[in-house]
Amino acid sequence: MDDQNGSGISTKPAPGKWMVLATVALGTFMATLDSSIVNIALPTIRRELNAGDNVEWIVLSYLLVTTSTLLIMGKLSDLFGRKNIYITGFSVFVLGSLLCGLSWDIWSLVGFRVIQGIGASMMFAIGPAIVSDAFKPAERGRALGLMGTVVAAGSSTGPVAGGLLLEHFGWESIFYVNVPIGLIAIWRAWKVLPSIPKVKSARFDITGALLFCIGVTCLLVGVDFGTEATYGWTNGFVILMLAMGLVLLTVFLFWENRIPAPMLQLSMFRVRAFSSALGTAGLAFMANGANIYILPFFLQLLLGFSPQEAGLILLAGPLTLSVAAPIGGYLSDKISTRWIASAGLLITSTGYFFLSFLQPGWTAVDIIWRLSMLSLGFGLFQSPNSSSALNSAPILERGVASSLISFMRNLGLVFGIALGAAVWYGFRDRYASINPGGPLSEAAQVYGMQKVYLVTSALVFCAAMISLTRGSNRQVVTTPEVPVHV
Repeated sequence: MDDQNGSGISTKPAPGKWMVLATVALGTFMATLDSSIVNIALPTIRRELNAGDNVEWIVLSYLLVTTSTLLIMGKLSDLFGRKNIYITGFSVFVLGSLLCGLSWDIWSLVGFRVIQGIGASMMFAIGPAIVSDAFKPAERGRALGLMGTVVAAGSSTGPVAGGLLLEHFGWESIFYVNVPIGLIAIWRAWKVLPSIPKVKSARFDITGALLFCIGVTCLLVGVDFGTEATYGWTNGFVILMLAMGLVLLTVFLFWENRIPAPMLQLSMFRVRAFSSALGTAGLAFMANGANIYILPFFLQLLLGFSPQEAGLILLAGPLTLSVAAPIGGYLSDKISTRWIASAGLLITSTGYFFLSFLQPGWTAVDIIWRLSMLSLGFGLFQSPNSSSALNSAPILERGVASSLISFMRNLGLVFGIALGAAVWYGFRDRYASINPGGPLSEAAQVYGMQKVYLVTSALVFCAAMISLTRGSNRQVVTTPEVPVHV
């Protein structure tokens, strides 16, 4: 008997659901691997292309285009079919990778990274929705948990694979490696992914898409430049970008509330389970972003570990996550999301609290068990939370819901990095103003970092409280213009 979502729309799993999961997982692994490989290659690229400080645009351009277009790609998948958009995105990603390897200077590389980012945005936005379409609601947690393992595997494999490629084949190889694997993956996606009928007679909200894309880009540019010492939060350009971003996004919300066929159905946010899932994800990833920014400095600046040693210590996070994510997903299919996700957040909050006691005399073991603890909690939280959001979204808006999850992840990471820098520098300077040694002294640095982890612990605790108040995972019932069978 077909599983029904309450609107008469069949959600019976498509044949070969595990093949669908494996196909999407390969694309997710490649996109995640690419990000971590590029980060480790930045010093080499900076030297060989004589890029100087402009090397940061290799990462920033990719982040900006990916984050600002996620919602657009999710809506396009709802309108024109997820398979079509996903395969198009994969093809654009592979083309962008090839062009990146052929780059002749820093700005050509940045331009080709934009192309690569557009393709990655399509893949990230639609991947969870494709998996969600293929599995029954009671099985989605386990499936998304396995996707979490793939993300962790890509993050942990990147530095190792990147080091080998850089040493033997040069920085171009980190992009070229995507081409043959990507072509095989595109062929498999064409063969395996189900063709879901697209929504006919629907209009694409071009005005809303432009408002959202430009608004998010301005906001992220302002936040990124605000954290840099050469600009700062009082810089005129930073203030202008932040103001423009906030104004455009406010206008976007007003616009979406007035037109008959909006890009984003604001009614989805009236469902507590859906809005709680996005809110908790944003707070959790903010804490994650702050940790990603602070911990490498602590390991290398204060504990004196080499970059390679620090990288091995940091592997404790993704390795633990790769085990915890499928467990969290499996449990969410058996236990209410409210309890498993909230418990995971409380574990993560406790891990950050223990990190707030950091000292310059700590060993690698002192870091590893704390990092493993917060990653354990995050793994228990992330998959059930994503499953809750997708189960609560209307089936014809599932592409948008999927893209919003990825959007909150990226936005949280960017704001978390800014938060971590602001708290660290602020409390470090405050300590130095009343104690000898200056802001760069060991004592001042430790004091500032301790405060960062107290703030992240509080953020995740607030997320846990929000998670506890989430309602049931009932879906928003919308009347489709045409029946769509998934």
